[in-house]
Amino acid sequence: EGDSGGTPHWLALWRKNNVPNPPRTHHHHHQKLPRFLALQLQDSTGPRPRRNLSVCPPPAIDSEQEALPGHLRRLRSSRLLPFPMATLHRLAGRGAKRMCLRSVTAAHLAARPFATTCLRKYAAPEPMGTRLIPVDDDFANPNDPYGVTRQLPAAARKSRENSVEDRKVRHYTVNFGPQHPAAHGVLRLILELNGEEIIRADPHVGLLHRGTEKLIEYKTYLQALPYFDRLDYVSMMTNEQCFSLAVEKLLNIEIPDRAKYIRTLFGEITRVLNHLMSVLSHAMDVGALTPFLWGFEEREKLMEFYERVSGARLHAAYVRPGGVHQDIPVGLLDDIYQWATQFGDRIDETEEMLTDNRVWVERLRGVGVISAAEALNLSFTGVMLRGSGVPWDIRKSQPYDAYDKVEFDVPVGTNGDCYDRYLCRMEEFRQSLRIIHQCLNQMPAGPVRVEDYKISPPPRTAMKENMEALIHHFLLYTKGYAVPPGETYSVIEAPKGEMGVYVVSDGSERPYRCHIRAPGFAHLGGFDHVSKGHMLADAVAVIGTMDLVFGEVDR
Repeated sequence: EGDSGGTPHWLALWRKNNVPNPPRTHHHHHQKLPRFLALQLQDSTGPRPRRNLSVCPPPAIDSEQEALPGHLRRLRSSRLLPFPMATLHRLAGRGAKRMCLRSVTAAHLAARPFATTCLRKYAAPEPMGTRLIPVDDDFANPNDPYGVTRQLPAAARKSRENSVEDRKVRHYTVNFGPQHPAAHGVLRLILELNGEEIIRADPHVGLLHRGTEKLIEYKTYLQALPYFDRLDYVSMMTNEQCFSLAVEKLLNIEIPDRAKYIRTLFGEITRVLNHLMSVLSHAMDVGALTPFLWGFEEREKLMEFYERVSGARLHAAYVRPGGVHQDIPVGLLDDIYQWATQFGDRIDETEEMLTDNRVWVERLRGVGVISAAEALNLSFTGVMLRGSGVPWDIRKSQPYDAYDKVEFDVPVGTNGDCYDRYLCRMEEFRQSLRIIHQCLNQMPAGPVRVEDYKISPPPRTAMKENMEALIHHFLLYTKGYAVPPGETYSVIEAPKGEMGVYVVSDGSERPYRCHIRAPGFAHLGGFDHVSKGHMLADAVAVIGTMDLVFGEVDR
C-alpha cells in the first residue's frame, strides 16, 4: 500500500509520473475531465462495484491510457508485474484485453459453451450435365436450349464418366497476330479451331488505318501524290501511276511517249520488286531462308535504280500527273540492261531451290484452292484470279501508257492452289524482263512532261530567264492547279491485282473525294472462304500467297 488513502504503491507512483496534481473536486466535475482522468479519480474516491467479466465487457477506454482490470491490479500490488504500462501496451498490441489475461471463472466458462451463429452451408459439387449446343433433336429442349439443367440419370453418368464425348475438345478461339512474324504487318485473325482445323477466320483490319482518303481531300493534287507511295509500300511507283492516270483523265491531257515508256519500264521494275518480296517472304514463312537472302540482293539493285531516278529508295514520288518528275540520268538505262541480262539466272536459281522442293510442294499443293467462279465472286484480281485459270490482265484488256506497244504473255494457273499462284509469279518475273528489254530498245527521245506550265513546272533554265515561268513555278507549288469538275475511275494492273482510284473534282485545286480500291483488301476479305477446312499451319501459306501489305488494306 502506498499512501494512507488505500491507494496501491504502483498506482500512486504512476499517478505521480503521469498526472501531476490531479484536482480533487466534486463528482459532478468528473464529466468535464478526460475519460481516463475521470476513471483514475473514481478509483481514488471509492471502490468500484465488481463486474461479471463473462457477461459485461470492461468499459471502452481511450487507447492512449488504458485502465487495468482488477486481477492485473492485484498482480501488480503483489510485486509480480514490475514492468511499466508502456511495456504492457507494447506486448498487448495497445490493448491488454487481447492477451487473454482475464480471470477464468465458472461464469466465464458458462458464458458461451457453444457457437450461437447459424451453420454455414457450403455449395456441394453437383453433376450439372454436359453443355451441348443443340445440333440435333436429341438435345433440343425448348425450355432449356443449352442443356444447362439437363440432369443425367445415375446409370448414364457412371457409364459416361470417362467417355470420349465428355473429354471431347471443343472449338478453340485463337488470336493470330498482329505480332506474328508470318502476319506480314499488322494482320490480326480471330481463328476458330476444331483441334487444328480452321472452322472460321475473322480478319480484323484497321490497325494501320491513317485516314489517307480524307487527308487527300485537304491537299492539292500534287501534294496528294506522296500518300500513294505509302499505300502499298512494296510497289510504290505503280500506286503513283494509278493516281496520275486518273488526274490526267480529268485534265484531258496526253503525256509524251518518252514519259509513257519510262512509266512502263519502272512499272515492271516495281512488279519485280514486289514479286521478289512476295515469293521470298512466302518461302521464308514456310521454312526456306536461303532464297530470301539471295533475292534481297536483287532488290537492293532495283532500289538503287529507284534512288538514281528519283532521289529516294522507297517513296519516290517520281510518276506525277503530266508525265514523270525528271528525265532518266545518263548511264542508268545501260545499268538496267546489264541487270536485266543477269536476272534470268537469279530466277532459275530460286526455282531450283523451290519449284521441285518436296517440302515446298507438300506445303503448297492443294492448299487454298479457289475455283474460277469463287475467285470472281470474291472480287479477286491479279495473280489470285489468274491462278484459278481466268486470263484477266488490265495491261492486256485495257492497256495504259506503253503496254499496247510491247509484247508479253499472261501466265494462268490450272488448279487454283497456292502452288499455281507461286508458279504464276515466277513466270511473271520472266514476262516483266521481256517488257523491260522492249522498253530499253524502243525508248524514244523527247520531253518527259507535258509542256503546259499551268500543269507541270517549267525547267530551271526558263525560270532563270523568264519572269512568267517563275510565277508559274511559284503558283504550282503553293496554290496548285485547278482540275475541271467531273469524276473518273482509273484502274491499273498493280503487282498485287487491280488498283483503282476514283477521283471526284469540284473544279478547285483539291480533290472533292478520292476513293482507293486496294486489291489486298478484297483478298483478305476472302480469307475466311479460302482457309476454311485447312490446318492452322496452312493459314501461313495462304496469307503468304495472298501477298498482303497493310498500308493499302487499311489505307
